[in-house]
Amino acid sequence: MQVEYIGALQIILGVIARFWPVWLAMAIVIGASVVYKKKLGLYGQIYDNNVGIAGVLICFFWLFTAIFASTVAPYDPLAQIPVMKDALPGAIVPDAGGIYYFGGDKLARDIFSRMVYGSQIVLIIAPAATMFAIMVGVTLGLPAGYYGGRIDSVLSFLANLVLAFPVILLFYLLVTPGIMDTPIPYGLAGVFFLFPIIFFATLFYTRFKNRPDRLYILLGLTIVLGGWIYLGLVFDADPLGIVHIDPNQLNIFVAVVFASSPGVFRIVRGLVMDIKTRDYIAAAQTRGESPWYIMLWEILPNARGPLIVDACLRIGYTTILLGTLGYFGLGLAPESPDWGTAIKDASRLLRSFIHPALPPTIALMSFVLGLNLLADALREQSLKD
Repeated sequence: MQVEYIGALQIILGVIARFWPVWLAMAIVIGASVVYKKKLGLYGQIYDNNVGIAGVLICFFWLFTAIFASTVAPYDPLAQIPVMKDALPGAIVPDAGGIYYFGGDKLARDIFSRMVYGSQIVLIIAPAATMFAIMVGVTLGLPAGYYGGRIDSVLSFLANLVLAFPVILLFYLLVTPGIMDTPIPYGLAGVFFLFPIIFFATLFYTRFKNRPDRLYILLGLTIVLGGWIYLGLVFDADPLGIVHIDPNQLNIFVAVVFASSPGVFRIVRGLVMDIKTRDYIAAAQTRGESPWYIMLWEILPNARGPLIVDACLRIGYTTILLGTLGYFGLGLAPESPDWGTAIKDASRLLRSFIHPALPPTIALMSFVLGLNLLADALREQSLKD
C-alpha cells in the first residue's frame, strides 16, 4: 500500500490548526494578565519585560499543550499503523485520511502525537518533584539558618554529603530498575512526602494558634488531604483510586527530590542567615513571636524572590534530567512518550531517519529555554523590589 504525502506549507498550517485550543487558552490568560497586571504583583511585572513575555509565552504554550493533549494530538501515542513505519513528515494514513504531520517512528507511531503527550509527563513530574524538593529544602533550611550551631552543622554536613556525590552516578543508583525491588525508593518517598504535611501544619499553627476556630479547620484539612495524598503516593492505597503514581515515576520522583533538596537547603540557609539580621526580625523577636512564626511569616516571605527564580531554573534542570535519564534507558517505561525516551529511540536510526529525533529535541529545548527566560525576568524584577 503506497503512502502519500502533503507539502511543507500544509504541514505547518495543519500543525498550527491542531493547536487551536492552546492558542485560545493562551489568548485568554495572557490577555487577562496584561489587563490586570498591576494587581498581579511579581507575575504582572514581568509583562513589562520582553524577555519575561517570551518566557511566559513558551511556558504557557507547553502548559496548555499538556492540558489539551487529547484534543491536540490526532492519534493515541501508542497506536501503531504498520504501513506508517519510518514514514516521512506529512504522510497521509491510507484509507483513513489522517496525517502523520511529523512522520512515523520505527514502531509506526505518530511522532507528533507522542511529542504532544510527552509534554504531559514532563509537566507533571518536573514541577511536582521540584515543589517537593523546595518543601524539603525550606523546611530544613529555615532552622539551620535561624538557629545555627549544632543544628546547622548536622544539616549542612548531610546536604554537603549528597552534593559531593557525582550527580550522574547518584541518579544511576537511584533510578536503575533493580532498585525498585528494594524498600529504598518507598522509604525515601515516605520521608520526603511527610515534609509538605509538616510544613503546612506548622505554618497554620504558628499563624492561627490563638484562633482555634480557624486553626482546627486548617489543620484538619491539612491532615486529611495530606494523608490522602500520602497514602496514594507512598502506599498506593488511595481508597478512591484517584491518587496514583507508577513505580517508575515514583523512582524518578524520589531521585529528583533527593538530589535537588540539598541545593534548595543551601539557598534557604544563606537567605535566612542574611534576613535574620534585619530590624523587622528583631522587632518580631521583641514582640515575643515564636522562632517558627518568625521563620515562616517574617523571613520566608522576604526570601520568595530568589526561591521563585530558583524554582523556575530547577524545573528546567529537572526537565533536562528526565530527558537524560530517558535517553540512557533509566527513565520511564520503554513505550512512554516522554521526550527523553523518544530521543533515545530516534537516535538509534539517526543516520537513516533524522525526522523522529527533531520534534522531541526541539520541544525539550524550547521548554527549558522558556523557563530560563522566565527565571531571568523574575530575577530582574525581584532585584527591583
